[in-house]
Amino acid sequence: MNYRHHFHAGNFADVFKHVVLGRLIAYLQKKEKGFLYLDTHAGRGRYDLERAEKGDSRARVAEWPAGIGRLLTQVDPPPGVSAYLDLVRRCDRRSGNLGANVRFYPGSPWLAKEGMRPQDRMVLCELHPAEHAALAAELGRTPRVSVRDVNGYHAIRALLPCPEKRALVLIDPPFEDANEWASILAGLSDAMQRMPSCTVAIWYPLTQRARVDSFFAELQGSDLPATWVAELSVAGPGSTLSLRGCGIVVVNPPWQLDLEVSQLAAWLAPVLAQEVGASGELIWLVRET
Repeated sequence: MNYRHHFHAGNFADVFKHVVLGRLIAYLQKKEKGFLYLDTHAGRGRYDLERAEKGDSRARVAEWPAGIGRLLTQVDPPPGVSAYLDLVRRCDRRSGNLGANVRFYPGSPWLAKEGMRPQDRMVLCELHPAEHAALAAELGRTPRVSVRDVNGYHAIRALLPCPEKRALVLIDPPFEDANEWASILAGLSDAMQRMPSCTVAIWYPLTQRARVDSFFAELQGSDLPATWVAELSVAGPGSTLSLRGCGIVVVNPPWQLDLEVSQLAAWLAPVLAQEVGASGELIWLVRET
């Protein structure tokens, strides 16, 4: 396990994932009853963008200027994007940055924590020793937040069903393991068997279209409840970019969230475009009945 997300923190994929995650939490909180937020691959919770530029042993091309950097210059963004930007700025200021440019960027755990109500609960899983230590230092003493150095896929089986009777599971792996797609499908199957009503969000990179389409086919053959996928591409299908887009599958989505996410994806595409052919769209894999 040699993955370090801080090299990619704040890039276009982070922006899209975190905007959608923020809306997911907001829509789930339209109901008063609390829920469990389970992050299977949490990372460290907060990232220093200056460190991302320096790398561990050599300078790197920073990815955040083409991601969060572009959004910070936008005039009158949609409310869902504005809410996300407010959290980014809050994290940056609380981390001690008083400069004009954002230096500290929140990961999914930090963003989710800021949205949690007293009746909500968080479990954050991270196996990488350094990332787990940083996450524990960042959020380990936060009330109703549990930081665990366990396999996130195993945590699904251990924690569901939960006492809250409602859950949001975020599966956001680094995709270093050749068997990651199979692990995702197994984790999703466990979640649906143990708690059919839970909401599951799965982030994936858009590198090989054929592999993603095969993943969709497997999902559609799994007898799932209502499921849609939102994708953001920063370049067209013929691009040579190593990462030309990303997507988020949402199983058991909150009612009418698809309408807002579809609009947000379409708005983000031209803002975050890196080449011709950028697009943002939402499609239903399993329609609501």
